[in-house]
Amino acid sequence: MTIDVMFPYYGDVAMMKAAVESVLAQTDTDFTLTIVDDGYPDESLPAYFDELTSRDSRVVYHRNETNLGANGNYRKCVGLIQHEIAVVMGADDIMKPNYLETVRRGFEDPSIDIVQPGIEVIDEHGRVYLPLVDRIKAGMRRALVGRSSQAVVEGEPLAANLIDGNWLYFPSVAWRSSALKKHNFRQGYDVVQDLALALDIIMDGGRMFVTDTVCFQYRRHRESDSSVRALDGRRFVEERRFFDEKVREFTALGWTSAARAARIHVTSRLNAASLLPKVVSKKMWPGLRALAGHVVRP
Repeated sequence: MTIDVMFPYYGDVAMMKAAVESVLAQTDTDFTLTIVDDGYPDESLPAYFDELTSRDSRVVYHRNETNLGANGNYRKCVGLIQHEIAVVMGADDIMKPNYLETVRRGFEDPSIDIVQPGIEVIDEHGRVYLPLVDRIKAGMRRALVGRSSQAVVEGEPLAANLIDGNWLYFPSVAWRSSALKKHNFRQGYDVVQDLALALDIIMDGGRMFVTDTVCFQYRRHRESDSSVRALDGRRFVEERRFFDEKVREFTALGWTSAARAARIHVTSRLNAASLLPKVVSKKMWPGLRALAGHVVRP
């Protein structure tokens, strides 16, 4: 059963090459790597991708004629999926050699639509570290699955838990392609598009397999796009719209605890509050108003 590794790309060239090589070094060799270049402006790339596709027949390369943006490029990747299991990998993350064999085992149960394997966090220099946000994520995960090395989770308890604090690491998640294609990434979201997709699948009856087997390195940059969006307030404007939407959808399903979690969105508010001193120090006054409003709004 071939696994589709979808690789939307726009960004650092060296990190992209390291990510690609980590895919090609998998112990499980039954995969197709599809790179969808969103028009990154680097003159060295055509020769690199030509050599890559010539060297390995499992690699397919597409370049968008116009820049689609993150959400548009992810949606294009979903449209190119051909096999039963798919991964939408980050172009700066690293698969450990056992990644594909680990997630493949999760799909041996035909009822599983999402697999979240164990990860470790690396910084922009490739050093393993564990910042506060990832310690909190680990705590939220334990609150749902306990200390079991693996578990199957589903339904309202999973949805409410993820709304309380999203502990998924989207680039490391593997998906049942039928569920991924059915729901796809919602248009209009950039920061929360991964959580929106997972919740759409969960609300449709999807089940998630969680394993502690560490097989992926998730890169957390100190000045990532999400961090910039957080400081100027754009992240929280999007999150507020998303949570309001989820309150309505969970209520329609009769998922009262999940709707309550979406209404309170406690970790999102705490995240905004934690950034207030940094926003003040940078004198980002529009961002300050947006963050403060997100913290206190009923």
